[in-house]
Amino acid sequence: MNFDLIKAVVELVQKFMEQNESKAMYSNDIHGFTEWIKASCKNSPEPEEPYWIGKESGRSSDSIINTLLIRIGRYAKTYSRSIGNSIFSSQDDFIYLISLKNMGAMTKMELIRHNVQEKSSGILIINRLIRNGWVEQTVSEEDKRTKHIQITEKGLSVLEEHMEEIRKASRVVVGNLTHSEQMLLIAILSKLDEFHDSFYLMNLEARYLLDNVYKSLN
Repeated sequence: MNFDLIKAVVELVQKFMEQNESKAMYSNDIHGFTEWIKASCKNSPEPEEPYWIGKESGRSSDSIINTLLIRIGRYAKTYSRSIGNSIFSSQDDFIYLISLKNMGAMTKMELIRHNVQEKSSGILIINRLIRNGWVEQTVSEEDKRTKHIQITEKGLSVLEEHMEEIRKASRVVVGNLTHSEQMLLIAILSKLDEFHDSFYLMNLEARYLLDNVYKSLN
């Protein structure tokens, strides 16, 4: 149970009751409370722009966001090296295993695309997982020409054995963000992911990709 969230809601209700007692602008029920929250959001001032290195010399928000996303990804990669005393060659190993556990068997390309990787890199990861006995390749019952990758009992076992460490690494990456900040970040990153995924699924050649995405923003 998230006691911080409950505490925040109770404090918000208390603030509503105190303000409404003196002004009596809203009904003293859930409808009035939600209307008060909506009005509060509308009247809230725009948040002050944060400072970033190079801002005064013209460095754009696009540039710093891109840099910060790359840095966070590298921090996550560094933390993942501690999992299982490096039983996993990279974080991609357990990410692929989690994908197969949660989504079931997939073709090689479906698995690679799901994890947004280049074909050559994805094939190396899958082959490594097969060598370790963590996944296996099977022939589709519907179409004998199609082969699927699925997680094995050994793969499930090694994943379960180190899942606590994987969760710990995920928690560490989130760092000191509050619950509300986490929810806001999920919404923002999900919006970005949906935007980029729509172009990724087009499977455009690299020489055309950048210009096509850039044109969609103008």
